[in-house]
Amino acid sequence: MDSSERTTNRSEQKSRKFLKSLIQKQPRDLLLVIGTGVSAAVAPGIPALCSWRSCIEAVIEAADQLEVLHPGDVAEFRKKVIKDKDLLVVAHDLIRKMSPRTGDTKPNFFQDCLMEVFDNLEQHIQNPVVLQSILRLMGRGTMVLTTNYDNLLEIFGQQQGKPMASLDLKDKDKVLQWARGHIKYGVLHIHGLYTDPCGMVLDPSGYKDVTQDPEVMEILQNLYRTKSFVFLGCGETLRDQIFQALFLYTVKNKVDLEHYMLVLKENEDHFFKLQADMLLHGIKVVSYGDCFEYFPEYVQDLTTQICKQRSPDADRVDSTTLLGTSCVDCAKRKLGDNGTDPAKRTRQLDNGKAEDSTVL
Repeated sequence: MDSSERTTNRSEQKSRKFLKSLIQKQPRDLLLVIGTGVSAAVAPGIPALCSWRSCIEAVIEAADQLEVLHPGDVAEFRKKVIKDKDLLVVAHDLIRKMSPRTGDTKPNFFQDCLMEVFDNLEQHIQNPVVLQSILRLMGRGTMVLTTNYDNLLEIFGQQQGKPMASLDLKDKDKVLQWARGHIKYGVLHIHGLYTDPCGMVLDPSGYKDVTQDPEVMEILQNLYRTKSFVFLGCGETLRDQIFQALFLYTVKNKVDLEHYMLVLKENEDHFFKLQADMLLHGIKVVSYGDCFEYFPEYVQDLTTQICKQRSPDADRVDSTTLLGTSCVDCAKRKLGDNGTDPAKRTRQLDNGKAEDSTVL
């Protein structure tokens, strides 16, 4: 694509319209689901952030460099990443290989590999536009959950002076507080966070542990019923086992819901088929353009549009104020000519000289 075509495409991109049903939402009625696309846009210099497959490949490479995995195992896992469709099982086996043989699944060398992969994340933030937009919405009541293992949003938020909190599904009390809207700048990592490998949900059996708590499941599923989820940078999130278990399997009448997914439109046939398929899940698929470079600007413009909406609370305050003023005016009209309450003016009259009209 030459410079003239790029300029034309950017001009067309700026004129792209937004769905009214989305931009008219109040921020507090939204829940953002952050996928690898957000991390890839923010820190393109870290390949492990680009996809789940890239993350596993990076961990294997780190294990090889740190010499914490036998060369034969390294070669075997590299083959599995290419051939196996269920990358979750590959990741689980990889963790087992680098953990104690006692049966304790607490990661050992695996944590060292993750630290190597995600070392100095803050130094790799190149384009914080998307993070700035997310923080802006969070400040107005939007909730955030992510399938990512990195904490780029929390790091950037702390740099901006926000009281960020990273949560995972293992901490029931914190999850319930977050779901009730009591942790304004909380980010729920449904797969866990790389800084705490023990809380990472990689083992397929770990999904069952999460979904066995009826209190947690009910409040999380209620979010899917009452909030509008906005999927940002999520390619395969709806195929994610834990996301399905939390929100898709047991929530009924999904077609009646109204969620949104921003996607790259590389192929028109695929895009419109995806639109039709996702409507069955109550999800409106929206294109941010045919080039990934458009993603940050689109999110920024979308955020601006949403934040322009007047809060219903402001309208209620105005109505109350007007009502209060009206009531004051009514009270004044009921006062006597000298501005005194009729009952008081009656008491001020001489005994026996009060007129009936002043008592009424």
